[in-house]
Amino acid sequence: MKRLTKEENSWIFYDWANSAYSIIISTAVFPLFYKAAATDAGVSASNSTAYLGYTIAIATFILAMLGPILGTIADYQGFKKRFFTFFFGLGVTFTALLAFIPSDNWLLLLVVYTVAAVGSAGANVFYDAFLVDVTTEERMNRISARGYGFGYIGSTIPFIISIAIIILAQSEIIPITTAIASKTAFLITAVWWGLFTIPMFRNVQQRHYIEREPKPISNSFKRLGNTLKEIRKYRALFLFLLAYFFYIDGVGTIITMSTAYGTDLGISSTNLLIILFVTQVVAGPFAILYGRLAEKFTGKKMLYVGIIVYIIVCIYAYFLETTMNFWILAMLVATSQGGIQALSRAYFAKLVPKKKANEFFGFYNIFGKFASIMGPLLVAVTAQLTGNSSSGVFSLIVLFIIGIVILAFVPEPKGELPDSEGLKTV
Repeated sequence: MKRLTKEENSWIFYDWANSAYSIIISTAVFPLFYKAAATDAGVSASNSTAYLGYTIAIATFILAMLGPILGTIADYQGFKKRFFTFFFGLGVTFTALLAFIPSDNWLLLLVVYTVAAVGSAGANVFYDAFLVDVTTEERMNRISARGYGFGYIGSTIPFIISIAIIILAQSEIIPITTAIASKTAFLITAVWWGLFTIPMFRNVQQRHYIEREPKPISNSFKRLGNTLKEIRKYRALFLFLLAYFFYIDGVGTIITMSTAYGTDLGISSTNLLIILFVTQVVAGPFAILYGRLAEKFTGKKMLYVGIIVYIIVCIYAYFLETTMNFWILAMLVATSQGGIQALSRAYFAKLVPKKKANEFFGFYNIFGKFASIMGPLLVAVTAQLTGNSSSGVFSLIVLFIIGIVILAFVPEPKGELPDSEGLKTV
């Protein structure tokens, strides 16, 4: 593979920048900080968890609805960067604002968190769509995988710094409270995110676009309507989205519910944080490896490999008993979670008409967001019916099997129709 271009490197670095938000705000520090704040305010554990769940659902719904609409508008020349900048600014600003909310105001924390989540997820819609602008189809698998790989690796740096500050505060080695230490982590996230996005702003430009025309907003709605009416012309693309909906649901559920599952097995919070950290470290190089192997064996075959690994994960989870078993499970997940996400993004980018990339990545966002509903529900219902969390995780095997079967009917992308057609041939 030729040396990475300036545009490719700059695009990759945004994954390095934004992944700090994913682990510190979405996964680790903020949920614990919020739970402590809600508890101190007299909110029961079950209610505080429910309120956080409602908040995530609201943010998810907002982005799922806005994605295709804003994406369609962003396909016009010059709009993609503007939308990316807006949502990026929203995310960074409100992430930083979390540090200035009084620790006892749990409701305001959730409001600010909702806006930050919308900003982060919204920026990712347009960031993903920029993949078609920064590289060629032949290099998409590796560039997308390298983005995820660098994201996993990069996120560990602010995560380590943040956790170190919190632990030192808890041990009274440094003269600050745990709440202030957590707020410092929010500021670290915002600074890290903003600093490493600078190359993206400087070097990445929209190369594929639709020429501007009068009444862009109303015309965007017309184009979106036409796309929905002509779904049969995009059969391969929407067939892939259907497969993606099922298998990415399984992937996302295992990621988001792993901590709760580990707790049910009796694993301590300290061990869970360590396992989470090591998983991030291992996932980085494996995501890059998936990209390289995809160039040799095709992205579709490596997606098969990733899904099969997750099927093995579901089976193994059923027999879990010890902390060592959980470590093995986490490492299995780490080998494939970044790779399957990266190659899905690249595969989709190859299928979409480049001039309508934002519109279609809006649909990609919808399928990804709504996919996060069915998996947790399946785990919850199965676990309640059987009285066993392991059975709940095992039930996810259904999603991976459906996903891999549908994926088998999706043809490999083979190039683009003329611009006047605006479609991909498959």
